[in-house]
Amino acid sequence: MPKIYILDVTNRDGVQTSRLGLAKLEKTIINHMLRDFGVFQSEFGFPFTQHEIHYLKANLELAKTDYLKPLRLGGWITATAKDVELAYKLVPELEHINLSVSTSQIMTIGKFTKNGVQTIYRTPEEMINKSYAKANILSMMTEAVDAAKEKGAKSIGVNAEDASRTDDEYLIRFAKAARNHGADRIRYCDTLGADDPKTIYERINLLAREVGLPIELHCHNDLGMAEATSLMGALGAIDAGVDAYINTTVNSMGERTGNCDLVSVVLAAKYSSIMKNKYPDILDPNIKLNQADRIAKYASHAFRVPTPINQVGVGANAFAHESGIHADGALKNRENYELYHFEELGRGEPELVETGRLITTGEYSGISGFMHVTGQYDITFRDDNEARRILELVRYANVHTQKPVTKEELMFIYQYPDIAAKIMTVTPPSE
Repeated sequence: MPKIYILDVTNRDGVQTSRLGLAKLEKTIINHMLRDFGVFQSEFGFPFTQHEIHYLKANLELAKTDYLKPLRLGGWITATAKDVELAYKLVPELEHINLSVSTSQIMTIGKFTKNGVQTIYRTPEEMINKSYAKANILSMMTEAVDAAKEKGAKSIGVNAEDASRTDDEYLIRFAKAARNHGADRIRYCDTLGADDPKTIYERINLLAREVGLPIELHCHNDLGMAEATSLMGALGAIDAGVDAYINTTVNSMGERTGNCDLVSVVLAAKYSSIMKNKYPDILDPNIKLNQADRIAKYASHAFRVPTPINQVGVGANAFAHESGIHADGALKNRENYELYHFEELGRGEPELVETGRLITTGEYSGISGFMHVTGQYDITFRDDNEARRILELVRYANVHTQKPVTKEELMFIYQYPDIAAKIMTVTPPSE
């Protein structure tokens, strides 16, 4: 039976949230927490973007260690042979990639312009009939796939941006061309969040039957249905006999109103009526839902976005009851008013909140305060030289994130100081 896997895009699409973002150290911690969550793959960045390079290389190094293994790291590249060449020049160790290009008519016609002139067309006649545009998109995409294969990519996903506004005939043609050149998956992008559960199920089922490749579901939340459309699209692929990969972000971060939320869609895959009754064992068994609260809290801190009180599973009110009937029913049997148990999400343990003296670590920390903090975490150093070296990296981390260093960040720096130094290094181009 095919399975549903999670391919998280927080570190690629989530960081594109307007006015927000993550430092490279924070992206690394997110990757570690995704690994603990049991996520199949993290789309960890842009390998053709200069300021990502040290972080990407360092995380590929971590992928060979227990810190990230067995999480796969995938890079996002625009579907041109030129960008593939650049990506592998900058990050030659890259193994997993997704190549992306627009497929809808509105984007094909509207995006490829320069000074108001359609650069994807060669003649005025082609602009009129628009046939060349589609052919050229296919050529660009297949050349990029060929280039990636030549560079040794172990897995290639091909993204149809704005697939939900692309006609079926061309979308199938696009996917078959990708398959014939060696692509491993097709990413169906509901880029504007325009789809609904019924429509996406039917379209994905058709696409999967016609093409025979696993399908990725990349759904945005502009209509508030990202999780529903993602899950039903995945079932369309499952019913056609292929695996499905749901793209998620932690806390639904992403462009405009966000992407499909990691915790919400996993809960839906476990507890919605159709999943429990018809597909009880369809979700990747490596998923560990008890990491939900931990990763949601860290992402909230890192993005500087408070978790809504009614956030699914991880909000402060997700298991709160006040009205008499609800409180009485929950106390007698939690299943009266709780669909799932809070312990499953890693909740329920008491949390220590310091209300007196508080020592934090930052860019101006001294050795005394630093040793106090590390002592709370049972960190020991071989000698003063090691302690001062880690302190100096922690100072850089504070400059890097512009936030007090968290326990997770401090533990990572302590365990992997050389890699942490690489991650926090950003080298502007010399020209």
